[in-house]
Amino acid sequence: MIEEHDERETICDSVNSLIEGCRLPVRMNGTQDWPLAEIISIKDGEGVKEYYIHYVDFNKRLDEWVSEDCLDTRKVQFPQRDGATAPGTGAATPKKQVPSRPQSPSSVSSEPVNGSVVLQAALQKKINRKRKANFIENDDSQDGPPQQQSSAGPRPTGSLVSHHHDDVVTRMKNIDLIELGKHRIKPWYFSPYPPEMVNLSCIYICEFCLKYRKSRKCLERHLAKCNLRHPPGNEIYRNGSISFFEIDGRKNKSYAQNLCLLAKLFLDHKTLYYDTDPFLFYVMTEFDNRGFHIVGYFSKEKESTEDYNVACILTMPQYQRMGYGKLLIEFSYELSKHEGKTGSPEKPLSDLGLLSYRSYWAHTILEILLNTKPQGENEKPQITIGEICDITSIKKEDVISTLQNLNLINYYKGQYIITINSETIKEHTDAMQKRKTRIDSRCLHWSAKDWSIRAKW
Repeated sequence: MIEEHDERETICDSVNSLIEGCRLPVRMNGTQDWPLAEIISIKDGEGVKEYYIHYVDFNKRLDEWVSEDCLDTRKVQFPQRDGATAPGTGAATPKKQVPSRPQSPSSVSSEPVNGSVVLQAALQKKINRKRKANFIENDDSQDGPPQQQSSAGPRPTGSLVSHHHDDVVTRMKNIDLIELGKHRIKPWYFSPYPPEMVNLSCIYICEFCLKYRKSRKCLERHLAKCNLRHPPGNEIYRNGSISFFEIDGRKNKSYAQNLCLLAKLFLDHKTLYYDTDPFLFYVMTEFDNRGFHIVGYFSKEKESTEDYNVACILTMPQYQRMGYGKLLIEFSYELSKHEGKTGSPEKPLSDLGLLSYRSYWAHTILEILLNTKPQGENEKPQITIGEICDITSIKKEDVISTLQNLNLINYYKGQYIITINSETIKEHTDAMQKRKTRIDSRCLHWSAKDWSIRAKW
């Protein structure tokens, strides 16, 4: 059997020839697997080189620093620059070119990654977008045809905005460990904490006000003064040990900003801004004798032109795989029901978020379909897509895509018919039995506000 040879690959005689942008097999931590990985950054500490690598086609939360013995230099793909010969290959320019990457700050300087600079740049881009939007709006108010909006798509929204700039700085985890209450958690992604926090072995975070400290002693001094035992804002739901608090991003700006910083450690598909005024934050907590501990949260625009009922959503890692994600999603739709609207989460969703939403949509829609009764004898149950949307507050596009993903829609004699087989029913029944905690609408004490009246901000 003849193996195909990639023109970009070459045997590298020394790890010293490796540069940022090289791709090669790397042994994944804790396994014997050698997936293809890309070198993002190289650092030299006390004569020993370490390589920050991203496993190609794997989630970025698996990115890590590795030593030389984890690298397989027998098959190296060097990055190509402007059609030049790849360094160290001695071969002609390959037909397929790998785009070069800028050199990472960590490879040219020992200074820590400056989160403030990242924030400032993001804020400036947001200001520029607002100015451009105002310019377009003013142009539209003049006589004549309206100006065409930018083809870049709708304006970015969310205190964690869904336009991530994939530069070298934000591609690298900058926090090693956080301590939140009794949990120590390894972050998954970059978050722009202040530079003085970046090189610490652990960041200590107050689990009630979310302020961050450099050491446990500093945290203990803070806890002696901090009188919060629950998130600020109004408790709008309580059922057993589960509570939801509504936090206004304008009235509780410090808490909202700290929540965004914390969430960014576990959300890769968003870029963090400090403009929290246009958002509400719904924090789910679990109560014990020490207080109300944050389990997860979702944020929501006060006014959403696209009918988004969630901007960002996160279940903290220590509470994942316990059904809390679906509880957060169910609560967001409960609010939509009280508003008399259908809603949908802001896109793009994270990989885990997408799985949770697809599962929630499937179970919720199947529950409606299975409980639909025929109107007369010898008739089959009938329900429209619109009726499903009205009952669940799930947007029409999400209902249709869910039915298609489940292969429940069939075209027969000029009309679409939903067919549910016994296997689907069994899977749904088994899944619903595992969902021990559900949202009880009787425990929600909340009324929708008209945020178009600016005085309410």
